[in-house]
Amino acid sequence: MHRIFVTPFAAVYPLYLAKVERKGRTKTELDAVVTWLTGFDDDAIAAQVATGATFAEFFEAADLNPAVSMITGVVCGVRVEDIDDPLMRRIRYLDKLVDELAKGTSLEKVLRS
Repeated sequence: MHRIFVTPFAAVYPLYLAKVERKGRTKTELDAVVTWLTGFDDDAIAAQVATGATFAEFFEAADLNPAVSMITGVVCGVRVEDIDDPLMRRIRYLDKLVDELAKGTSLEKVLRS
């Protein structure tokens, strides 16, 4: 079991936020990305952060977007579509979307619209 699985989402969410804000993006845009991927609305995201849900619990409660298969590319030197562990793949999907947002990709493209 990888240690990220038991890491609280609340510990990583502020890091995602800091990353996108450094690049001129907003919390609203980050939340739109999380909502698109997981189906959580703003209140549900806040609840996940407040309860200290681990990444495993976070993604267990999520209703993944059917278009996640459109998320491809490399995160941390590994192609997300080649990751065998379903939970790790979901975590890397989120990482990939946050990376794209931080790199200045339009929100419409990040959300595969």
